[in-house]
Amino acid sequence: MKALQKVSKFLSNYTSAVVIAIAVVTFLVPGLMTWVNQKLFVDPVGNKFTSQSIIIGIIMFSMGLTLSTEDFKELKKRPFDIAVGAIAQYFIMPFLAFALTKLLRLPDAIALGLILVGCCPGGVSSNIMSYLCGGDVAFSVGMTTVSTILSPVMTPLMVSLLASGTTITVKGLSMFVSIVETVILPVALGFVLNHYLGKNKTYQEVQKIMPGVAVLGLACVVGGVIASQGSKFFTSGVVIFVAVLLHNSLGYALGYGAGKLVGMNVSKRRTISIEVGMQNAGLATNLATTTPQFAAAPEAAIICAVSCVWHSISGTLLAGLFASFDKKKEVQKKAA
Repeated sequence: MKALQKVSKFLSNYTSAVVIAIAVVTFLVPGLMTWVNQKLFVDPVGNKFTSQSIIIGIIMFSMGLTLSTEDFKELKKRPFDIAVGAIAQYFIMPFLAFALTKLLRLPDAIALGLILVGCCPGGVSSNIMSYLCGGDVAFSVGMTTVSTILSPVMTPLMVSLLASGTTITVKGLSMFVSIVETVILPVALGFVLNHYLGKNKTYQEVQKIMPGVAVLGLACVVGGVIASQGSKFFTSGVVIFVAVLLHNSLGYALGYGAGKLVGMNVSKRRTISIEVGMQNAGLATNLATTTPQFAAAPEAAIICAVSCVWHSISGTLLAGLFASFDKKKEVQKKAA
Protein backbone atom coordinates (compact mmCIF):
# COMPACT_ATOMS: atom_id res chain seq x y z
CA MET A 1 0.00 0.00 0.00
CA LYS A 2 2.84 2.41 0.88
CA ALA A 3 4.43 1.75 -2.51
CA LEU A 4 1.16 2.59 -4.29
CA GLN A 5 0.85 5.77 -2.25
CA LYS A 6 4.35 6.83 -3.31
CA VAL A 7 3.45 6.16 -6.93
CA SER A 8 0.26 8.19 -6.48
CA LYS A 9 2.20 11.12 -5.01
CA PHE A 10 4.70 10.97 -7.88
CA LEU A 11 1.90 11.01 -10.46
CA SER A 12 0.22 13.96 -8.71
CA ASN A 13 3.47 15.93 -8.59
CA TYR A 14 4.21 15.30 -12.26
CA THR A 15 0.73 15.40 -13.76
CA SER A 16 1.79 17.34 -16.85
CA ALA A 17 4.75 15.06 -17.57
CA VAL A 18 2.56 11.95 -17.30
CA VAL A 19 -0.15 13.39 -19.56
CA ILE A 20 2.40 14.57 -22.13
CA ALA A 21 4.18 11.20 -22.09
CA ILE A 22 0.95 9.29 -22.73
CA ALA A 23 -0.03 11.81 -25.42
CA VAL A 24 3.28 11.47 -27.27
CA VAL A 25 3.35 7.68 -27.07
CA THR A 26 -0.26 7.45 -28.23
CA PHE A 27 0.40 9.84 -31.10
CA LEU A 28 3.21 7.54 -32.25
CA VAL A 29 1.37 4.28 -31.53
CA PRO A 30 -2.41 5.03 -31.64
CA GLY A 31 -3.35 1.38 -31.18
CA LEU A 32 -2.30 1.48 -27.53
CA MET A 33 -5.28 3.60 -26.52
CA THR A 34 -8.07 2.57 -28.89
CA TRP A 35 -9.68 0.64 -26.01
CA VAL A 36 -10.58 3.98 -24.38
CA ASN A 37 -13.04 4.70 -27.20
CA GLN A 38 -14.74 1.31 -27.09
CA LYS A 39 -18.53 1.69 -27.03
CA LEU A 40 -20.16 -0.23 -24.19
CA PHE A 41 -23.82 0.69 -24.61
CA VAL A 42 -26.17 3.54 -25.56
CA ASP A 43 -28.30 5.21 -22.87
CA PRO A 44 -32.03 6.06 -23.31
CA VAL A 45 -31.34 9.54 -24.76
CA GLY A 46 -28.82 8.29 -27.32
CA ASN A 47 -25.51 9.03 -25.55
CA LYS A 48 -22.75 6.51 -26.21
CA PHE A 49 -21.40 5.07 -22.96
CA THR A 50 -17.75 4.24 -23.63
CA SER A 51 -14.71 3.13 -21.66
CA GLN A 52 -13.82 6.82 -21.59
CA SER A 53 -17.12 7.54 -19.80
CA ILE A 54 -16.13 5.01 -17.12
CA ILE A 55 -12.72 6.69 -16.75
CA ILE A 56 -14.29 10.14 -16.35
CA GLY A 57 -16.58 8.63 -13.74
CA ILE A 58 -13.59 7.25 -11.82
CA ILE A 59 -11.86 10.65 -11.91
CA MET A 60 -14.98 12.35 -10.54
CA PHE A 61 -15.40 9.56 -7.97
CA SER A 62 -11.89 10.35 -6.72
CA MET A 63 -12.99 13.96 -6.30
CA GLY A 64 -16.04 12.85 -4.34
CA LEU A 65 -13.78 10.93 -1.97
CA THR A 66 -12.14 14.22 -0.95
CA LEU A 67 -15.46 15.83 0.01
CA SER A 68 -16.92 15.78 3.50
CA THR A 69 -19.76 17.49 5.31
CA GLU A 70 -17.15 19.91 6.68
CA ASP A 71 -16.44 21.10 3.13
CA PHE A 72 -20.10 21.97 2.64
CA LYS A 73 -20.19 23.70 6.02
CA GLU A 74 -17.17 25.70 4.88
CA LEU A 75 -19.04 26.72 1.73
CA LYS A 76 -21.91 27.92 3.89
CA LYS A 77 -19.51 30.16 5.82
CA ARG A 78 -18.13 31.76 2.64
CA PRO A 79 -21.11 32.47 0.38
CA PHE A 80 -19.57 35.61 -1.12
CA ASP A 81 -16.33 33.92 -2.20
CA ILE A 82 -18.17 30.93 -3.67
CA ALA A 83 -20.71 33.16 -5.46
CA VAL A 84 -17.92 35.21 -7.03
CA GLY A 85 -16.13 32.03 -8.03
CA ALA A 86 -19.21 30.46 -9.61
CA ILE A 87 -20.11 33.63 -11.51
CA ALA A 88 -16.52 33.97 -12.76
CA GLN A 89 -16.45 30.29 -13.78
CA TYR A 90 -19.64 30.40 -15.84
CA PHE A 91 -19.26 33.94 -17.16
CA ILE A 92 -15.58 34.47 -18.03
CA MET A 93 -14.67 31.22 -19.80
CA PRO A 94 -17.88 30.66 -21.83
CA PHE A 95 -18.07 34.25 -23.15
CA LEU A 96 -14.31 34.40 -23.64
CA ALA A 97 -14.55 31.25 -25.77
CA PHE A 98 -17.41 32.79 -27.76
CA ALA A 99 -15.45 36.00 -28.33
CA LEU A 100 -12.38 34.06 -29.52
CA THR A 101 -14.44 32.03 -31.99
CA LYS A 102 -15.54 35.30 -33.59
CA LEU A 103 -12.13 36.99 -33.38
CA LEU A 104 -10.29 34.01 -34.89
CA ARG A 105 -13.17 33.17 -37.25
CA LEU A 106 -13.10 29.53 -36.22
CA PRO A 107 -15.02 26.98 -38.30
CA ASP A 108 -18.31 25.96 -36.65
CA ALA A 109 -17.16 22.54 -35.43
CA ILE A 110 -13.96 23.87 -33.84
CA ALA A 111 -15.85 26.85 -32.40
CA LEU A 112 -18.33 24.47 -30.80
CA GLY A 113 -15.47 22.53 -29.19
CA LEU A 114 -13.90 25.66 -27.68
CA ILE A 115 -17.28 26.85 -26.39
CA LEU A 116 -17.86 23.41 -24.86
CA VAL A 117 -14.52 23.58 -23.01
CA GLY A 118 -15.39 27.08 -21.79
CA CYS A 119 -18.76 25.96 -20.45
CA CYS A 120 -17.48 22.99 -18.45
CA PRO A 121 -16.80 23.15 -14.69
CA GLY A 122 -13.35 23.56 -13.15
CA GLY A 123 -10.90 20.70 -13.44
CA VAL A 124 -10.14 18.38 -10.50
CA SER A 125 -6.38 18.88 -10.91
CA SER A 126 -6.91 22.60 -10.22
CA ASN A 127 -7.17 21.70 -6.53
CA ILE A 128 -3.68 20.21 -6.65
CA MET A 129 -2.33 23.27 -8.46
CA SER A 130 -3.88 25.59 -5.86
CA TYR A 131 -2.16 23.62 -3.12
CA LEU A 132 1.22 23.75 -4.89
CA CYS A 133 1.13 27.53 -5.38
CA GLY A 134 0.06 28.50 -1.86
CA GLY A 135 -3.54 29.17 -2.82
CA ASP A 136 -6.65 28.77 -0.68
CA VAL A 137 -7.27 25.03 -1.01
CA ALA A 138 -10.65 25.09 0.80
CA PHE A 139 -11.80 27.80 -1.62
CA SER A 140 -10.48 25.76 -4.55
CA VAL A 141 -12.35 22.63 -3.49
CA GLY A 142 -15.45 24.75 -2.88
CA MET A 143 -15.32 26.31 -6.35
CA THR A 144 -14.77 22.95 -8.05
CA THR A 145 -17.60 21.39 -6.05
CA VAL A 146 -20.11 24.14 -6.79
CA SER A 147 -19.23 24.44 -10.48
CA THR A 148 -19.48 20.64 -10.80
CA ILE A 149 -22.88 20.52 -9.05
CA LEU A 150 -24.12 23.31 -11.33
CA SER A 151 -22.69 21.73 -14.50
CA PRO A 152 -25.68 19.53 -15.49
CA VAL A 153 -27.71 22.72 -15.89
CA MET A 154 -25.14 25.40 -16.69
CA THR A 155 -23.03 23.51 -19.25
CA PRO A 156 -25.89 22.50 -21.60
CA LEU A 157 -27.57 25.87 -21.10
CA MET A 158 -24.48 27.94 -21.90
CA VAL A 159 -23.43 25.75 -24.85
CA SER A 160 -26.93 25.94 -26.33
CA LEU A 161 -26.95 29.73 -25.88
CA LEU A 162 -23.49 30.49 -27.25
CA ALA A 163 -23.47 27.89 -30.04
CA SER A 164 -26.83 29.02 -31.43
CA GLY A 165 -25.03 30.94 -34.17
CA THR A 166 -23.39 27.80 -35.57
CA THR A 167 -24.88 25.39 -38.08
CA ILE A 168 -24.77 22.57 -35.51
CA THR A 169 -27.86 21.93 -33.38
CA VAL A 170 -27.10 21.50 -29.69
CA LYS A 171 -29.65 19.68 -27.52
CA GLY A 172 -29.29 20.27 -23.80
CA LEU A 173 -31.07 17.10 -22.59
CA SER A 174 -28.45 14.61 -23.80
CA MET A 175 -25.64 16.72 -22.29
CA PHE A 176 -27.56 17.03 -19.01
CA VAL A 177 -27.99 13.25 -18.79
CA SER A 178 -24.37 12.59 -19.73
CA ILE A 179 -23.05 14.96 -17.03
CA VAL A 180 -25.33 13.41 -14.41
CA GLU A 181 -24.13 9.92 -15.39
CA THR A 182 -20.40 10.65 -15.56
CA VAL A 183 -20.02 13.48 -13.03
CA ILE A 184 -22.78 13.94 -10.46
CA LEU A 185 -23.47 10.28 -9.63
CA PRO A 186 -19.76 9.33 -9.18
CA VAL A 187 -19.10 12.46 -7.07
CA ALA A 188 -22.15 11.68 -4.92
CA LEU A 189 -21.04 8.07 -4.47
CA GLY A 190 -17.54 9.18 -3.43
CA PHE A 191 -19.00 11.68 -0.98
CA VAL A 192 -21.29 9.07 0.61
CA LEU A 193 -18.40 6.61 1.03
CA ASN A 194 -16.23 9.31 2.54
CA HIS A 195 -19.02 10.30 4.91
CA TYR A 196 -19.54 6.78 6.28
CA LEU A 197 -16.01 5.36 6.02
CA GLY A 198 -13.92 8.51 6.48
CA LYS A 199 -12.59 7.45 9.89
CA ASN A 200 -11.72 3.89 8.82
CA LYS A 201 -7.93 3.48 8.67
CA THR A 202 -7.95 1.07 5.73
CA TYR A 203 -10.21 3.43 3.79
CA GLN A 204 -7.88 6.35 4.57
CA GLU A 205 -4.93 4.39 3.18
CA VAL A 206 -6.83 3.56 -0.02
CA GLN A 207 -7.95 7.19 -0.31
CA LYS A 208 -4.32 8.32 -0.62
CA ILE A 209 -3.97 6.31 -3.83
CA MET A 210 -6.88 8.00 -5.61
CA PRO A 211 -5.07 11.20 -6.73
CA GLY A 212 -2.69 9.04 -8.77
CA VAL A 213 -5.63 7.09 -10.20
CA ALA A 214 -7.21 10.40 -11.26
CA VAL A 215 -3.98 11.47 -13.01
CA LEU A 216 -3.78 8.16 -14.88
CA GLY A 217 -7.44 8.52 -15.79
CA LEU A 218 -6.84 11.99 -17.21
CA ALA A 219 -3.88 10.66 -19.21
CA CYS A 220 -6.02 7.83 -20.59
CA VAL A 221 -8.77 10.27 -21.65
CA VAL A 222 -6.19 12.33 -23.52
CA GLY A 223 -4.69 9.18 -25.01
CA GLY A 224 -8.08 7.96 -26.16
CA VAL A 225 -8.84 11.16 -28.06
CA ILE A 226 -5.39 11.27 -29.61
CA ALA A 227 -5.85 7.65 -30.70
CA SER A 228 -8.99 8.61 -32.62
CA GLN A 229 -8.22 12.22 -33.58
CA GLY A 230 -4.44 12.66 -33.26
CA SER A 231 -3.76 12.32 -36.97
CA LYS A 232 -5.96 15.39 -37.53
CA PHE A 233 -4.25 17.61 -34.93
CA PHE A 234 -1.91 19.34 -37.33
CA THR A 235 -4.08 19.11 -40.43
CA SER A 236 -6.72 21.13 -38.55
CA GLY A 237 -4.33 24.07 -38.49
CA VAL A 238 -2.35 26.12 -36.00
CA VAL A 239 -5.47 28.14 -35.19
CA ILE A 240 -6.59 25.40 -32.77
CA PHE A 241 -3.44 25.78 -30.69
CA VAL A 242 -3.69 29.58 -30.79
CA ALA A 243 -7.33 29.44 -29.66
CA VAL A 244 -6.56 27.07 -26.77
CA LEU A 245 -3.54 29.10 -25.64
CA LEU A 246 -5.45 32.39 -25.68
CA HIS A 247 -8.55 30.94 -24.01
CA ASN A 248 -6.55 29.38 -21.19
CA SER A 249 -4.10 32.26 -20.63
CA LEU A 250 -6.77 34.97 -20.67
CA GLY A 251 -8.87 32.81 -18.34
CA TYR A 252 -6.07 32.82 -15.78
CA ALA A 253 -5.59 36.58 -16.12
CA LEU A 254 -9.29 37.47 -15.97
CA GLY A 255 -9.87 35.08 -13.07
CA TYR A 256 -7.07 36.76 -11.11
CA GLY A 257 -8.51 40.14 -12.06
CA ALA A 258 -11.97 39.14 -10.83
CA GLY A 259 -10.50 38.22 -7.45
CA LYS A 260 -8.64 41.51 -7.25
CA LEU A 261 -11.73 43.45 -8.29
CA VAL A 262 -13.74 42.19 -5.30
CA GLY A 263 -10.87 42.66 -2.84
CA MET A 264 -9.70 39.07 -2.37
CA ASN A 265 -6.26 38.46 -0.85
CA VAL A 266 -3.37 37.06 -2.91
CA SER A 267 -4.05 33.46 -1.89
CA LYS A 268 -7.67 33.64 -3.06
CA ARG A 269 -6.72 35.48 -6.25
CA ARG A 270 -4.33 32.69 -7.18
CA THR A 271 -7.03 30.13 -6.48
CA ILE A 272 -9.73 31.79 -8.54
CA SER A 273 -7.22 32.35 -11.35
CA ILE A 274 -6.41 28.64 -11.55
CA GLU A 275 -10.01 27.53 -11.02
CA VAL A 276 -11.29 29.76 -13.81
CA GLY A 277 -8.45 29.08 -16.26
CA MET A 278 -8.25 25.29 -15.80
CA GLN A 279 -11.39 23.67 -17.16
CA ASN A 280 -12.52 20.06 -16.95
CA ALA A 281 -11.49 19.52 -20.56
CA GLY A 282 -11.62 15.76 -19.96
CA LEU A 283 -15.36 16.08 -19.44
CA ALA A 284 -15.59 18.27 -22.55
CA THR A 285 -13.74 15.60 -24.52
CA ASN A 286 -16.12 12.92 -23.29
CA LEU A 287 -19.17 15.02 -24.20
CA ALA A 288 -17.72 15.76 -27.64
CA THR A 289 -17.22 12.08 -28.39
CA THR A 290 -20.31 10.51 -26.82
CA THR A 291 -23.31 12.86 -27.16
CA PRO A 292 -25.27 12.55 -30.45
CA GLN A 293 -25.16 16.16 -31.64
CA PHE A 294 -21.37 16.21 -31.76
CA ALA A 295 -21.32 13.41 -34.35
CA ALA A 296 -21.71 16.18 -36.93
CA ALA A 297 -18.69 18.01 -35.51
CA PRO A 298 -15.79 15.54 -35.01
CA GLU A 299 -13.28 18.42 -34.99
CA ALA A 300 -14.81 19.59 -31.69
CA ALA A 301 -13.16 16.63 -29.95
CA ILE A 302 -9.76 17.70 -31.30
CA ILE A 303 -9.76 21.12 -29.66
CA CYS A 304 -11.13 19.54 -26.45
CA ALA A 305 -8.22 17.09 -26.43
CA VAL A 306 -5.65 19.83 -27.07
CA SER A 307 -7.21 21.81 -24.20
CA CYS A 308 -7.05 18.76 -21.94
CA VAL A 309 -3.29 18.41 -22.49
CA TRP A 310 -2.46 22.13 -22.39
CA HIS A 311 -4.50 22.98 -19.29
CA SER A 312 -2.56 20.38 -17.31
CA ILE A 313 0.76 21.77 -18.54
CA SER A 314 -0.10 25.45 -18.06
CA GLY A 315 -1.64 24.86 -14.63
CA THR A 316 1.59 23.29 -13.44
CA LEU A 317 3.65 26.12 -14.93
CA LEU A 318 1.46 28.81 -13.34
CA ALA A 319 1.52 27.10 -9.94
CA GLY A 320 5.32 26.93 -10.19
CA LEU A 321 5.48 30.62 -11.15
CA PHE A 322 3.38 31.65 -8.15
CA ALA A 323 5.50 29.46 -5.87
CA SER A 324 8.72 31.01 -7.23
CA PHE A 325 7.40 34.50 -6.38
CA ASP A 326 6.97 33.38 -2.77
CA LYS A 327 10.48 31.94 -2.65
CA LYS A 328 11.97 35.18 -3.98
CA LYS A 329 10.09 37.18 -1.35
CA GLU A 330 11.39 34.88 1.38
CA VAL A 331 14.97 35.31 0.12
CA GLN A 332 14.55 39.10 -0.01
CA LYS A 333 13.16 39.16 3.55
CA LYS A 334 16.08 37.12 4.85
CA ALA A 335 18.54 39.34 3.01
CA ALA A 336 16.94 42.45 4.51
